[in-house]
Amino acid sequence: MGRLSMRCLAVHLPRLSTDRLSRKSAPSPEAEAPFAVWANLAGAERLTAVDARAEAAGLAPGMAVADARAMRPALRLAEADPRADAELLGRIADWCRRFTPLAAADPPHGLLMDISGAAHLFGGEAALLAEVERRLAAQGFAARAAIAPGPALARALARFSRLRHVAGGTTQAELEAIAAGLPIAALDLDAAARLRLDRAGLRSLGDLLARPRAPLTARLGAEAMARLDAIACRRREPISPRFEAPDFMAERRFPEGLTRQEDIERTLHGLAQELCLLLERHGVGARELEAVFYRVDGAVAHIETGTSRPLRDPGTIALLLRERLAVLAEEGLDTGYGYDVLRLGAARVERCAEPQEDLGLAGRANAHDARLDDLVDRLGARLGPRRVLRVYPQASHIPELAVTLRPASGPAPAAVEEAAPPPYLREGVPARPLRLFERPEPIEAVALTPDGPPLRFRWRRLLHELAAYEGPERIAPQWWSAPENAATRDYFYVEDREGGRFWLFREELLDRESQPPRWFVHGLF
Repeated sequence: MGRLSMRCLAVHLPRLSTDRLSRKSAPSPEAEAPFAVWANLAGAERLTAVDARAEAAGLAPGMAVADARAMRPALRLAEADPRADAELLGRIADWCRRFTPLAAADPPHGLLMDISGAAHLFGGEAALLAEVERRLAAQGFAARAAIAPGPALARALARFSRLRHVAGGTTQAELEAIAAGLPIAALDLDAAARLRLDRAGLRSLGDLLARPRAPLTARLGAEAMARLDAIACRRREPISPRFEAPDFMAERRFPEGLTRQEDIERTLHGLAQELCLLLERHGVGARELEAVFYRVDGAVAHIETGTSRPLRDPGTIALLLRERLAVLAEEGLDTGYGYDVLRLGAARVERCAEPQEDLGLAGRANAHDARLDDLVDRLGARLGPRRVLRVYPQASHIPELAVTLRPASGPAPAAVEEAAPPPYLREGVPARPLRLFERPEPIEAVALTPDGPPLRFRWRRLLHELAAYEGPERIAPQWWSAPENAATRDYFYVEDREGGRFWLFREELLDRESQPPRWFVHGLF
């Protein structure tokens, strides 16, 4: 079996719940008392986490709350909140992306990082291991980390071994010898399986590795054997990061955090220049950009923006990021002690043609399109890409279904080329209103003939007398998808005596429908 090329750093946070609550509470004389978190497990109140003082006092997870109180009357207790713990673990995993983009939460109390090719940036693997633990301790977390060729072995070492660092180049036999010294608990088996193994005298992974495989598989199951193989590095176990690492990325690190917005903007511009060089080298442009700011105290901030076309111009990218940063500043950008790591990545890219110098009308048209794209991108950066919409035609003769709204920075719908735009002009006269209501509004109308236009109508409490009209234009429902109560519409283009122009329709014709006709205004010209 070949050796694994992955280098994985695992972090174990045994007191995540108690550390989370301790970080929120202000120092007080009561804080010196032991502290534990409890939950109702199988109808009994039991401890789920204890801090260092409670552990030193002989308390441990799984102990009944009543017994713990009897042992330590001064014990402080808090009810467990698994959701808050999971959210905190996710935030810590985001913070760990400062060391490598491939960081993942390992619930309930762990983190995993693929540090392959990244450790040299921090002075080597041993220095990186110490750096991770030091920074987490400074944030108030009890953390224990380990590095190994596979995530399962690194996780097991962080939890159950004094060995913290398995050097690269370790042979498979040496890896199995390291795994053999770990306890059975490293397999995360259920209580019944652990009890069966204990009764059989099997107390370490070495006892399992020395036994024939078939009887063990029958006793423990294929899943437990797969875990054993992963810990022994016999099989490759992937890490599923919280966020996919961008294909193109640039970052800057600072010995002291940046606190001034001007410095942050200047750094983003420099990162945009580095990123665009990478994009140009590969012939692609960015369609989605992500900037991540890692604060000294562990907080992480993200800004994201999309582009309406593949982009690799540093000035334009820096301008879009400045717009997004301005939104954060308006909401109250809290730099705290400063950001010491800034990272800019292209989360999605597309092929980008080489710029060409166009002449004449084509050049002016391209310049106009570029200005429009820049406007769309800036509005999207300021307001959010989903709030800047573009109208696309759809293959439907129903007026309210003839167009669709999509984010302007996103791709056009696949069927947009097959859909013909509605006839906005017919013999020089507008056939569709420029302003179409999302829902037709009912009106009170009086007509002389069943098939004719109204002489007058009342809309929004105002009475309108007709001066001219054109129509009707009959629009029938889509028979293949319309509900049973769908009715035919007769549209009229009308003008009142005040000069107002309206698009009215009559629904449910007298000669064809069973219900009396109803009148609506659908748009304004």
